[in-house]
Amino acid sequence: MRMASKEVEIVRAAGREVTVTNPSKVYFAEAGHTKLDLIRYYMAVADGAVRGVRARPMALKRYVDGVSRPPFFQKRAPDKRPEWIETVTLSFPSGRTADEIVVSDAAQLAWVVNLGCVDLNPHPVRTRDLEHPDELRVDLDPVPGVGWRPIVDVALVVREVLSDMGLVGWPKTSGSRGIHVYARIEPRWGFIEVRRAALALAREVERRAPAIATSKWWKEERHGVFIDYNQNAKDRTVASAYSVRPTKDARVSMPLAWDALAECDPGDFTVATVPKIFAAHGDAHAGIDDSPGSLEALLELSARQEAEGQGDAPWPPHYAKQDGEPKRVAPSRAKKEGTAAARRAKHPLIVVAQAAEKEPALEGLERWKRKYPDAAARLAPEDVLVDAMRGRFTTWTRIRVNLRNVPEAERPPQETPDPDYEPFTPTSPDR
Repeated sequence: MRMASKEVEIVRAAGREVTVTNPSKVYFAEAGHTKLDLIRYYMAVADGAVRGVRARPMALKRYVDGVSRPPFFQKRAPDKRPEWIETVTLSFPSGRTADEIVVSDAAQLAWVVNLGCVDLNPHPVRTRDLEHPDELRVDLDPVPGVGWRPIVDVALVVREVLSDMGLVGWPKTSGSRGIHVYARIEPRWGFIEVRRAALALAREVERRAPAIATSKWWKEERHGVFIDYNQNAKDRTVASAYSVRPTKDARVSMPLAWDALAECDPGDFTVATVPKIFAAHGDAHAGIDDSPGSLEALLELSARQEAEGQGDAPWPPHYAKQDGEPKRVAPSRAKKEGTAAARRAKHPLIVVAQAAEKEPALEGLERWKRKYPDAAARLAPEDVLVDAMRGRFTTWTRIRVNLRNVPEAERPPQETPDPDYEPFTPTSPDR
């Protein structure tokens, strides 16, 4: 690398020169990492990082002011871009289309990171066939309070089920609190069938480990570790291998061998540490593309589950209603027989905080706990629901608590959330 001026730096990658603007801009304030540090990280692990996104269209999640501020989402490739930046026209469930960026080499990778893309969010398809995924994604999302060991235990059951179905699972830390397990598949099935296979897998994992695993879509019904089958719906993306996550310590979504998963501490994998690990041991997922498998066994399992009465499960809210899908409404809001009081008693949820960013919302939760210590003491980990709500261009955070374990006469009332962010008011502060 060589300095071109005080404002930019030139990075050489894949035989090209990539201009890095504002290289000294701090992206991770607590860790002290700059934009240039982030690009140097990605160049150090480029072989693995590109493997995770190669030839896949990618939505851009841009942290132009660093990770302390909310990102904005950009599906369409910028009009002003080098001629060597690849794009492909992708269609969405809404019927709209967009030309999305495709990264296939280190220069293209450096270019998107320079746009403020801290983590990489590719679709599970390749440019050669945009309607048939070649990757089944198992996203393990623990409810608040669940430790690392139960998440690993669920991942091991996922591995077992995948193996029983003729598929090979490749694990990685999510870079947050969970684990991702990917399986390469033959691109023979459409998104609906791949999601159907993922739902069958989730239900089978729950059947084998009911105490720690759940396939329930609604947060108020979950416990332990949720297997998010809807990450396989069309237009859903997941942070790829070696992606840096927007955490204070610049944590990385780290590919691992199965025997290393149980013993690791996810906090050990950061922008500062992963390049040395990669240089010493290479990419644990180097062989992920070698043996794609078939979904036939999982789809046969799905057919058996359906014959036993397990139909479709809820889709994400912005998808069209699907044939056979149950009512897309949370149990706490469902219209059931009995009085309104009886319905409220099953899942008595209240909103305690909503904010543009997660940290102020969590601080609001702590203030609520101090205000109502007796109720807070009765909450199980799964009774605190931290919802990442998606706006048009950014996300915001809502926190609800389920008071099911609090005697009805002692339940705190629904009050104005603190803070009380109004996501659809353009200039709304966290009041």
